[in-house]
Amino acid sequence: MSSFIAIIFIAVAVLFILGIKLMGSPKTARYGNLLAAFGMLIALFATIPLLGGSENTSLLKHGWNLNYTLMVVGIVIGLIIGAIGAYSVKMTAMPQMVALFNGVGGGAAALVASLEFLRRANSPEGITTFFAVTMLFATLIGSLSFSGSLIAFSKLQGYLEKPHTFPGQNILNGFILAAILGLCVYLTGWGANTALFVTMFALALVFGVAMVMPIGGADMPVVISLLNSFTGLAVAADGFTINNISMIVAGTLVGSSGTLLTLLMCKAMNRPVTNVLFGAFGSTKSSGGAGAAHAGGGSVKPIQADEAAMLLGNAQQVVIVPGYGMAVAQAQHQVRELADELGKRGVEVRFAIHPVAGRMPGHMNVLLAEANVPYDQLCEMEAINPTMDRVDVCLVIGANDVVNPAAREDKSSPIYGMPIIEADRAKTVIVMKRSMAAGFAGIENNLFYKDNTRMLFGDAKASLQALIAQVKAS
Repeated sequence: MSSFIAIIFIAVAVLFILGIKLMGSPKTARYGNLLAAFGMLIALFATIPLLGGSENTSLLKHGWNLNYTLMVVGIVIGLIIGAIGAYSVKMTAMPQMVALFNGVGGGAAALVASLEFLRRANSPEGITTFFAVTMLFATLIGSLSFSGSLIAFSKLQGYLEKPHTFPGQNILNGFILAAILGLCVYLTGWGANTALFVTMFALALVFGVAMVMPIGGADMPVVISLLNSFTGLAVAADGFTINNISMIVAGTLVGSSGTLLTLLMCKAMNRPVTNVLFGAFGSTKSSGGAGAAHAGGGSVKPIQADEAAMLLGNAQQVVIVPGYGMAVAQAQHQVRELADELGKRGVEVRFAIHPVAGRMPGHMNVLLAEANVPYDQLCEMEAINPTMDRVDVCLVIGANDVVNPAAREDKSSPIYGMPIIEADRAKTVIVMKRSMAAGFAGIENNLFYKDNTRMLFGDAKASLQALIAQVKAS
């Protein structure tokens, strides 16, 4: 590799690191994303001359015929598809797009490793143990991420929402994984057999499907993060295989950050990763109607927009808890307008953000930042909970499991022990929902039946517009 190309790759690595650093705050996340994307574009074009150089790693020296026209065409097509997807997808569908793009990345990494493995297997140079391990690792992890991400996409899109389980499923998955690892060991130490390699590839695809199918929709954000880390590790392994520094750096960053994010989300739900992968969480659904009685006592108490507006307008402290229902209704701008109107009347308004609210980490932060909600009004769960007993009104907009007191009160609940925003401790709670349908976890929310809770049924955007009109008129 020439010194010039090496310097470019180092610069690209710096851009990646700075991009991730800037993405740590909603204020600078957009610039971080653009910076990282620019670094990837530089790395993409810097790789092309490397492929046909005079180094020993040149693909030309190993019998490859490079068509630069097709490379450029592929790059342009990819840029167009990515741009169209990014501009056209709704914010509520962003997790699906992330899952799909991640799957494509994993599939690409698996194909690169597979082609290089088969090429070396049929060439006089043969395959060293190091390259065999890296290529097989990238093929296994990349193909698993590809098929698993497609299933995650289908679950988020609503095609396969419920967990699909059967007796002995984990045992069968264990046998599949053992067969894959056995084939990898054989291919590494006893010969690069093409038929066995293709079998291993196919089993890895099957294992990706089998691993994600039993997982419920409530855990898809964790699964996507985990599969994203798999894709990063596969890309890093590809980088070692084809001697590409930028792939090693980018893959390592994605792999480590994805793993860290997975662990943080599991901590936020007070559940180990093994429970997410093997617990079939969210396999049951429950719902009721307005006015329905709760098994543990209490009943639903509806409220109208004029009554809710009066409570909000006369409050001193209001906490707004946004959830996926707000995202579905695209009501973030109405939320900001309501907060502004209350602020004009001297009401202190804060927003309580749960780490796993919505369908991806940071979902609520991005939506509120899009509506220009001041960042200093956003409070993390740990900061807001100690003050909830002094809050006059807690307005819950489309959130469900992240405010369910069953996590604190009901030891038989599947979410028991999960840290929640303790909305029920406020003097009055107003919950805005379309219906009494259960959330991602598929369980009943005890908050709806509390004595201090009132339910404002309807579309979040329409209800907020009615609230704003009533507050302005007061």
